[in-house]
Amino acid sequence: MRVLIAEDSVLLRQGLVHLLTDAGLEVVAAVDDADKLLRAVDEHRPDICVVDIRMPPTHTDEGVRAALVIRAQHPEVSVLMLSQYVEERYALDLIASNPHGFGYLLKDRVADVAEFIEAVRRVATGGTALDPEVIQQLLVRSRRPDPLGALTPRESQVIGLMAEGRSNAGIARELVVSEGAVEKHVSSIFSKLGLPPAEQDHRRVLAVLRWLDG
Repeated sequence: MRVLIAEDSVLLRQGLVHLLTDAGLEVVAAVDDADKLLRAVDEHRPDICVVDIRMPPTHTDEGVRAALVIRAQHPEVSVLMLSQYVEERYALDLIASNPHGFGYLLKDRVADVAEFIEAVRRVATGGTALDPEVIQQLLVRSRRPDPLGALTPRESQVIGLMAEGRSNAGIARELVVSEGAVEKHVSSIFSKLGLPPAEQDHRRVLAVLRWLDG
């Protein structure tokens, strides 16, 4: 398993290198900014990138933007984001881009070495690893009193397939219905879960998170 690390803190970067190497993983590169990260991905084609959300020069969203580029240009490369604290907007952007082979953990989790290594391995093989605090804060945005109870059996089937990463076309094939019928069910789900059209880009992600929490 080949890992690429992008972290501007020298101590944390070297610490991650040692942790992953000791666990038997191959660290192909360890860089300190987003530009180097993108060049290293092109060069090494790792199985997974462990990326800090905030990196030079502005220490705002460089890591996020680089991760989105990686997800678009190298969909076979998994990404595990590390952050000092939960940043909801960035988490939603990244999860919405592709929920498979993706993780978002707070840096405190690195202290539990076994848990962190397991998360790296899971994400690298196409799984997910979302910090419990990330899920909790994202769910707050869509929580209503027992909204799942208002879903019909068919809507429950639809949102269950959404949670598997199926597109509307894929759901239609699975349920043997028209794509238009699926679109109507999805629209009804959004309405019942209190996800307004203004959040169109992220409503699918929030709906699935709410369903998983329920």
